[in-house]
Amino acid sequence: MQAPWDDVLAQVRRYPSPHNSQPMKVRVTSPHTADVFYDLDRGLPAESFGIPFAHVCAGVFLHALGVVAGAHGWRVEEDLDLTPMDFDAADRAHRIGTVRLVAGAIDAEAAADGEAFVRRRTSRRPYDGRLVDDDVLAGAATIAAEAGHTLGVTAQPDDVRALVRINQRTLFDDLRNDAVHAEILQWLRYSEREAAATGDGLSAATMLMPGRVLRFAMRHRGLWEAPVIGSLIKAVYLRTMRGVPQLAWLTGPFADERDYLEAGRTFLRIWLHLERSGVVLHPLGTVITNPTSHAALVERLGIREENGEMAWMLVRIGYSPRPPLAHRRDVAEMLLPGETS
Repeated sequence: MQAPWDDVLAQVRRYPSPHNSQPMKVRVTSPHTADVFYDLDRGLPAESFGIPFAHVCAGVFLHALGVVAGAHGWRVEEDLDLTPMDFDAADRAHRIGTVRLVAGAIDAEAAADGEAFVRRRTSRRPYDGRLVDDDVLAGAATIAAEAGHTLGVTAQPDDVRALVRINQRTLFDDLRNDAVHAEILQWLRYSEREAAATGDGLSAATMLMPGRVLRFAMRHRGLWEAPVIGSLIKAVYLRTMRGVPQLAWLTGPFADERDYLEAGRTFLRIWLHLERSGVVLHPLGTVITNPTSHAALVERLGIREENGEMAWMLVRIGYSPRPPLAHRRDVAEMLLPGETS
């Protein structure tokens, strides 16, 4: 690999992905071109909407690539191949498209977004209860509207408590699904040593749970229903959700691969806007992908889903102590072999 890909990919590897699975792959084909792929072996197809969210992740990655490249003085051009993903395919690298780096200029906006991308972290820590400023939320709503989506926000205590409980019940419900349970276990890292060695997954440290407790709880899912042990596990989980003042959700086109990918771009644009304002967030994705919880979300908030639109993202937003940095795989593990020139 050679410049400018060395610098760009060294930073873009910090893009957020479901369960920190880091499924995006790159084959560098020249100093300024590369092919982008999604590694099907690192996807989450067991969950309802798990397959569409693979293209959402691709959209997040492509926007991250544009942000990082822009901070280095490059503009990204794309030639995309938006075909459905087949998680049973023999070829495990699903092609997303080709990207080209074109010389550009570094402006203040690009530099600020680049800095926000480097700082960005998912915060599963307890929040301090402060509400996000209205002007910050208005900016996020504008970003959503520019992409044809609607940002909803609630700070009503009853709504927040109800949705936090729905999120809690979602985890317990998902654990009853053998395929989803197996998928979750694949990405849990019970010690800092294990998380550092794999460079991926959800570490006990970032989830603010003792590794031994997390391991025991996830490998003995039947005990979640036991009166004493189950209550203890639930209490530990809810402790990380203290102080949540607001929840936000995005509703918009979510009917095909282009919609999914553009949703991913929109989500990261909003995330970086919030980061620049000192606001943290934590996606509550399983509420979206679990059918029972999704229905409860829509009913609770009075969301209308019609004409190919749906509520496709739910997050808690606010302010918290700086969360621990999640590990990332080396750039070499993102690269696919191929001819370069």
